[in-house]
Amino acid sequence: MHLKDYYAILEIEPSASIPEIKKSFRKLAQKFHPDKNKDDPYSTAQFNEIKEAYEVLTNPAKKNFYLQQRWYEQSIGKRKNQVAITPVNILKQILELEKHVSKLDIYRMDKQGLEQYILELLSNDTIDKVNKFNELEANSQIIQTTLKTINALPTKYTAKIIDQLYKMAANSDPDTKQIEVFMDKAKRKYLREKYSLLFIITITIILCLLIFLAGG
Repeated sequence: MHLKDYYAILEIEPSASIPEIKKSFRKLAQKFHPDKNKDDPYSTAQFNEIKEAYEVLTNPAKKNFYLQQRWYEQSIGKRKNQVAITPVNILKQILELEKHVSKLDIYRMDKQGLEQYILELLSNDTIDKVNKFNELEANSQIIQTTLKTINALPTKYTAKIIDQLYKMAANSDPDTKQIEVFMDKAKRKYLREKYSLLFIITITIILCLLIFLAGG
């Protein structure tokens, strides 16, 4: 997964002191605490992110390790994630990805890179958290958009992603059926391409033989 921006989550600057970190944590924790929001799942998710950020930034060892990771990701230009893991936020990210992929040349795109990005976005931890919201409509849209995004990928790059989508569709027969339909189409497409290639190779060999025989 993308490294979380704990400073942004706590709404503080990287130069913030321990007292400033504690002050911001108390303010945000009070705002998003489940007891004050009638156990609203979105508030709970945000509260958990705030709590995680606080625990890391106030623990010297954890903070030091986090800063090393932060420096490394900044050095290679990777963006940090500062949003809570909720169905809506994951859907927004997958919609942005689909929009981006739709503009790419499918023959020149980094297929393995796309596979890894989606697997990070839909990790087991993410799916477990998203499924706890039990928002089947949002899950369905995530699944549908992901299938649209990977439609141009060869089967070898989609198998692991499909496994993750099945986990997300665990509580929905229609979504499971949708994935099965996608798999069936992908299988038929693969077979068509495979036999088309064999046909072309066979014809090429026959033509070469005919040319050779005619020349003899």
